[in-house]
Amino acid sequence: QVQLAESGGGLVQAGDSLRLSCAASGRAFTDYAMGWFRQAPGKERELVAGINKDGSTTYVPDSAQGRFSISRDYSNGMVYLHLGNLNPGDTAVYYCAARNGYISTSINAYDYWGQGTQVTVSS
Repeated sequence: QVQLAESGGGLVQAGDSLRLSCAASGRAFTDYAMGWFRQAPGKERELVAGINKDGSTTYVPDSAQGRFSISRDYSNGMVYLHLGNLNPGDTAVYYCAARNGYISTSINAYDYWGQGTQVTVSS
């Protein structure tokens, strides 16, 4: 079992940056690839960044290239999503997820999920 808890969301203005945090506890942190997803009202949940077990590989979809990045800190079991140049289209609930395998874009591939943190970007 892995427990995930997101934090760092809030109300920001267009053009701002934000760092979201995900605290992982339970089974060995190094066993899991980690992903950040988001879900906007009326839209499907989508992957916005992923990082593999040892941190050597990251994935960011084309739509987020140059604005979003992901990192993980093995000393404290944290995963971070760095959001830059935010716009109202980035408004969503952001979720942290873990899977015992490689990075996947499919929500069904992930075994554990956090409760999410709301990010709202005003214009």
